[in-house]
Amino acid sequence: MQLNANLIDTGTPPIPEAQGWLAHWPGAPADRIDLSQAVPGYPPHETLLQALANAAGTRAAASYGSIYGDAPLREAYAAHLSQVYGTPLKPSETMITSGCNQAFIIAAMALAKAGDAIIVPAPWYFNHEMALTMLGIETRALPCHAENGFVPRVADAEKLIDAKVKALVLVTPNNPTGAIYPPDVIEAFYALCARKNIALILDETYRDFLPDNAGPAHSLFADTSWGDHLVSLYSFSKSYCIPGHRIGAIIASEPNAREIGKILDALQICPQRAAQMALVPAIPGLAAWREDNRREINARAAAFRKAMTQCDGWQIASVGAYFSYVRHPYTADARLVAEKLARERGILVLPGVYFGDTSGQFMRVAFANADQNKLAALPERLNGFML
Repeated sequence: MQLNANLIDTGTPPIPEAQGWLAHWPGAPADRIDLSQAVPGYPPHETLLQALANAAGTRAAASYGSIYGDAPLREAYAAHLSQVYGTPLKPSETMITSGCNQAFIIAAMALAKAGDAIIVPAPWYFNHEMALTMLGIETRALPCHAENGFVPRVADAEKLIDAKVKALVLVTPNNPTGAIYPPDVIEAFYALCARKNIALILDETYRDFLPDNAGPAHSLFADTSWGDHLVSLYSFSKSYCIPGHRIGAIIASEPNAREIGKILDALQICPQRAAQMALVPAIPGLAAWREDNRREINARAAAFRKAMTQCDGWQIASVGAYFSYVRHPYTADARLVAEKLARERGILVLPGVYFGDTSGQFMRVAFANADQNKLAALPERLNGFML
């Protein structure tokens, strides 16, 4: 049997490999400091858990739903996003997906075909690059530099655009670097995409964890023609602590949403319904809880910054929302450093090579996974570590 060559060329999911390193650490599992994956480090709200349980036992949850997602959730999310950005958005512009990874694949399929190209900031979220490779779409790297806090530059992107390029991706707050792109940067990229007649795919999975007094992430929806060049992506996984339920969202213009419906029908028929039902009251009802979690994640970011000032030679290159991109102090490649840290010190971070970074200098640290006490333990474990 011959498999699709694009699939063979796609890299293997890296997180299982890295988690295998940690299994060799001789310490107690409870003492591991797993900073590898963006998993909420606290449980869902009890009322949401109860709503999920109640919904799962209904006949409606076992039945087919709308291709675009259940109307009540589309209405609730559109209303919430309208409030966030101060601009009316319609349920008909809202589509619910089986997670944000699927939302990205759907957006890519809608905008580009095999042989086309999509520009992705590098280092990139590895599932984005994997998806494009499997689709036969060129991942065209937009280099993001440590000296600029890993925020991409519009001038660099403009040089990459040719007739093959159909879209440009921004992920903010960023995965893997944690970089938070300022509103004027996002808006400048949108203007570039409009001028070049390509799409901007804006992945805002971590939007709900911005720092205090950050304000709206951008003003793109205030442009009445936003739907001509913008596709917005979101995940309910982190904000509501339900990654296992796989619920994401796409915002696109009504004409584009109608076309995207063809992909939704072919890929998922409908998103799983119990979580959709449970989220409808949770969006307005758990606003205060989500705000408390935002504060907690920002407190963890502060605790991580403090801990790293006590770690000899380690340097934070960028930090925000769930992640930090950190330069290690060794001459060895980051992959070797990460593996030995897991095996010998019980700390699991991911080397930059997993994100297309070949410099060998950087690690992605998902500090949001750990409470402040575990983050405070980092200096004791990192200092004195030798290769």
